[in-house]
Amino acid sequence: MEALEMLAENISVVFVEPETPGNIGFLARAMKNFGLRTLILINPCELEDEAYYQAMHARDIVEGALIYRDLHEMIDSLEPDFLVGTTGVPGGSYNVDRIPLRPSQLADAIRPSSGTFILFGREGDGLSNEEIGLCDMVVSVPTSEEYPIMNITHAAAIIFYELFRDREFRCEGLEEASAMEKSLLLEEMDEILSLIDIPEHKQRVASRVFRNITGRAFITAREAHTLKGVLRRIKNRMKG
Repeated sequence: MEALEMLAENISVVFVEPETPGNIGFLARAMKNFGLRTLILINPCELEDEAYYQAMHARDIVEGALIYRDLHEMIDSLEPDFLVGTTGVPGGSYNVDRIPLRPSQLADAIRPSSGTFILFGREGDGLSNEEIGLCDMVVSVPTSEEYPIMNITHAAAIIFYELFRDREFRCEGLEEASAMEKSLLLEEMDEILSLIDIPEHKQRVASRVFRNITGRAFITAREAHTLKGVLRRIKNRMKG
């Protein structure tokens, strides 16, 4: 099993005392986007139709959710290896329990083989200090001081993204152009520049600028091929 698949298998998402069924559904959707399967609800609101409606294609995650009366019951029953709390109110010297990691730091610290439970708190006031105190680490998304508290599901999606940021795109044609393909593209541009009535030193500058642009753009093989074809047509038209 690959590391990211193992990570998805071993992460459980815990929603503590959710207040609205819609947010349960939205959280399930975010989970399924990133391949997470295990949802745990602590003393949730009634699972009304809205939870399943908002879950859309993640309905199975809501249907399979584990439900516990409180965190202590869940911990005693499932014995997680690591508890990760989330907070929109980071601490400091006055509240060391809430000194957080960034989501990217959590991604670097977490072990795919460990049973990791990520806790999200109530929509109204998040996780209590007592609940945060049960956690092995705390994560927080850096936000504007003007409005620092994020919607639960938005914060969850950011954290999930960081955990799985090394996942490859599942589409073809994104391979970066090879050195040879870039070289052939630059040759076409140099030939066009040689046909333009500008001083030689300006040709060299223009060639360097084009090389810089293609280098920073990380163009794909398909893009390089298409550009080369366009430049060749321009060159042939200029030659008459």
